[in-house]
Amino acid sequence: MFVRVAITLQTLVLFVQTITAGLLLSLPGGHTFHSAGAYTMFTVGVINVAGTILAWRPGGGSPRPILQTAGFLGLTLAQVALGIAHLKTLHVPLGALMFGISLVQLSQAWSGHRTRATSAT
Repeated sequence: MFVRVAITLQTLVLFVQTITAGLLLSLPGGHTFHSAGAYTMFTVGVINVAGTILAWRPGGGSPRPILQTAGFLGLTLAQVALGIAHLKTLHVPLGALMFGISLVQLSQAWSGHRTRATSAT
C-alpha cells in the first residue's frame, strides 16, 4: 500500500510542478513556488526509494522496483540541476517525460500489475 501512496504523491507533485512552472513565468514570486516544488519532489523521491527498499526486504524478490525508483530519483536530480542552470530546452522536456513515466507507474500500481515488492506492502 505504501508504494501506491508514494507513486500517487509523486505524480501529484509533478502535476503541481507544471502549475508552478506557469506561475514562474507569470508572477514575480513564481520562482519560490517552483523551487519549493522541486524540494518537495526530491523529498518524495527519497521517501519513495526508502519505502521501496523496506517493502522489498521482507519479501525478497527482484530488486527491480528499487532500481526504478532510484532511477527516477536520478532523473529528479538531473531535473533540478537543469533548472538551476536555466537550461529550459532540456528542463521542460525532461519534466514532461518524468510526468509520463510517473503516470505509467501510477497506472501499474493501481491496476493490480504488481511486482513482489509492491505486493508485500
